[in-house]
Amino acid sequence: MGAGHAHRLYRHGRSPVHALPPHAKLTAVLCFVVVVVSTPREALWAFAAYAVLLATVAYAARVPPPFLLKRLLIEIPFVGFALLLPFVAQGERVHVLGLSLSESGLWGAWNVLAKGTLGVAASVLLAATTELRELLLGLQRLRLPPLLVQIASFMIRYGDVIADEMRRMRVARESRGFEAHGVRQWGVLAKSAGALFIRSYERGERVHLAMVSRGYTGSMPVIDQVTASRAQWSYALALPVTALVVCLLGWTL
Repeated sequence: MGAGHAHRLYRHGRSPVHALPPHAKLTAVLCFVVVVVSTPREALWAFAAYAVLLATVAYAARVPPPFLLKRLLIEIPFVGFALLLPFVAQGERVHVLGLSLSESGLWGAWNVLAKGTLGVAASVLLAATTELRELLLGLQRLRLPPLLVQIASFMIRYGDVIADEMRRMRVARESRGFEAHGVRQWGVLAKSAGALFIRSYERGERVHLAMVSRGYTGSMPVIDQVTASRAQWSYALALPVTALVVCLLGWTL
């Protein structure tokens, strides 16, 4: 997979959550999200319980609330969509603060906000406690198709390379007095995007030829094998198992 590649979502630490094998954490987060999505939207207390569970994980991982809340801003587009549902949905209307809102739309907005926020928070905690290289090893351990793992590894490695190329092109434009203020400058930006695509494509071809010359036959060698003990699996699955109990109570109560 290559050398370790840190990302902005990762927070260095030595907590018990950091020490868990990546494939165990991936499994736990996936199961937790499935349980949350399966919870009836009317069980308001269940979502509060899920939030407490995630807060407990964040405390164990030593992830401070500001770090988590700042990265939850990525769901703002979904929040905007959810806020529109009470106005555009059909069905029985209720009046809130002088506004006529759809009752089914209100429940739908709550459903999207609650489940989406919990899912994003769980993903942020996963990213904050697991390096990208470890995530790739975890996906490999979970038998994800090797081609997809390779594509993900190359995206991680060369995403920064392309971003650096974009920065150099921007500096070159600005050094020649270019400033994007309106539609008239879109042509220059479009040409820059085309040049970036060509450079990236050519770089990809050179990288592929270099790999083939070094014996690449379509699969990457497995450098590390990650394993998990029973204790680590039990620790990781404590979150989705507890969430499952909450979900079952939400359906029965």
